[in-house]
Amino acid sequence: MATERLQKVLAHWGVASRRHAETLIRQGAIWVNGHRAQVGDKVDPDRDRIEYHGQPLRPTEAVEPVYLLLHKPKGVISTCQDPRGRRTVLDLLPRPYRAVPGLHPVGRLDADSSGALILTNDGELTYLLTHPRHSIPKTYRVWVQGQPSELTLARWRHGVPLDGRLTLPATIRPITTTGDRTLLDVVLREGRNRQIRRIAEALGHPVISLKRVAIGAVHLGGLRPQQVRPLSRYELDTLRKAGRCRSRV
Repeated sequence: MATERLQKVLAHWGVASRRHAETLIRQGAIWVNGHRAQVGDKVDPDRDRIEYHGQPLRPTEAVEPVYLLLHKPKGVISTCQDPRGRRTVLDLLPRPYRAVPGLHPVGRLDADSSGALILTNDGELTYLLTHPRHSIPKTYRVWVQGQPSELTLARWRHGVPLDGRLTLPATIRPITTTGDRTLLDVVLREGRNRQIRRIAEALGHPVISLKRVAIGAVHLGGLRPQQVRPLSRYELDTLRKAGRCRSRV
């Protein structure tokens, strides 16, 4: 009997990313052969009965992959569900998209931030875009307090200690200064929790506002807050190519 980890099977079937699949399992949403699943369970996808919210999953019924770019506004949570009842990114989608099985946000953009967020039901693409070794660049426009010196920006570019280890090298470019605040163009190849905000605070220039304007070759462009559009074939191909190339470096 060929078995695989349950969360990997769920991601492959497009139910959720591997990380979100683990959350669904912990929440009791996934059952296998009549028993509540546990994180780490292994299943035979050809023989075992796997249910999601009481509905059997049938891998032979192909799920149409969906790839969306959302302009997430501030105050919205980058999750599928929120136990505190806060508004999530799925609440912003047109009704037909909300019914797509397994649709989930790729990675996170904290509630205080806005900008580009990809949503998909393709677990393999999610893995490609979120695994640390793939290092897809993400571009941000960040207003910070004060006027960071060139020495301060150099420290940020070369790496700052965060949680006991240095951040990866980053591209930091000042765009304009207005009064007591400065607009920076920031390109990261990693995504630690609230990374930009924590570094800016540590360097003495707290973030005023933060907007993600690009994920790899996928640019926010003229998409307005709460608007959503499908990714183009070119954008998808470019994302996949970038991820695969990075994984071989």
